[in-house]
Amino acid sequence: MSQVQFNTQLTDQVTVSDEAVKQLLALTENEDDVNGVRIFVSGGGCSGMTYGMTFVDEPSRFDTTLEKDGLKLHVDAIALGFLEGVEIDYQTEGANASFVFKNVFANSTSGGSCGGCGSSGGGGCG
Repeated sequence: MSQVQFNTQLTDQVTVSDEAVKQLLALTENEDDVNGVRIFVSGGGCSGMTYGMTFVDEPSRFDTTLEKDGLKLHVDAIALGFLEGVEIDYQTEGANASFVFKNVFANSTSGGSCGGCGSSGGGGCG
């Protein structure tokens, strides 16, 4: 039997703007034992899937990794299925600054919501 080959390197599935890389590097440079940043997807329900980032000390064996300008971004195989095509940017608007995930869930058929939420019958998602 042949073994399944797992691709551990991200290429163009997820893109990160230069400004987002700069800001993520600034956040991680003073942290001990940080190998990079994990991009994750979780949840479901009325508000749909949620996404975020956290520091990681080392990647798991199921991670794919994007390296850009000294930053390592780790995404597990399941999350990658939801994040493919996303662009992570860092935007400043007045006094507010944040990381922005653009084109999130473009490949998701559900659109990140369910039909019952906010209905006049008080239904909502269970």
